[in-house]
Formats: sequence, structure tokens, C-alpha cells
Amino acid sequence: MNKKTTLPASDELDEAPVWTNDDFKKATHRAGLKPLSLKKKKINITLDPDIIAWFKERAGTRGYQTLINAALREAMQKKTIEEVLRKVIKEELHSQ
Repeated sequence: MNKKTTLPASDELDEAPVWTNDDFKKATHRAGLKPLSLKKKKINITLDPDIIAWFKERAGTRGYQTLINAALREAMQKKTIEEVLRKVIKEELHSQ
């Protein structure tokens, strides 16, 4: 490194906060400035046998648990979209 281009460090100019162990525990590791995908978490869930059979029939090579995950994600996103649409419509009706 060229010493002529390096500015001397100064406590007066340093505005960076002091990092604590709690800060590091909350931090998210990123590679190439893209957040890493979250790993799936293993849980135990009790489902009715007919539900499992239905998903197994339709899953094919994907695996029925992957299909259940996709169905739950779709239901989650649908509810969010419905909530947003209801809010927008409500606001539009009140603004008239």
C-alpha cells in the first residue's frame, strides 16, 4: 500500500459504531453482496393420512414434502396479496 495515499486514523473522524457480540450474532453472512438463501428447517408436524396421500400422488419426483412447502408458501403469499388489495380498495373508497 502506498503510504502517501493512506490517511492517518483519527478517533475524532471515526463515526463507525463499536460492534458488540450481540451485533455479530444478529448479522447475516452475505457472499457477493447477495443474502444467502435460508436453509430449510426440519420440524415435526402431524397431518391427516388423506392429506399426505393427496400430496404424495401429485408430487411425482419432487417429493411430497417439497410440494407441501410450496402449497404453504402460496397460501402465505395469497393472504398477503389479499390484505394489500383490501387495504388499497378501502383507501380508494374512503378517498371518494
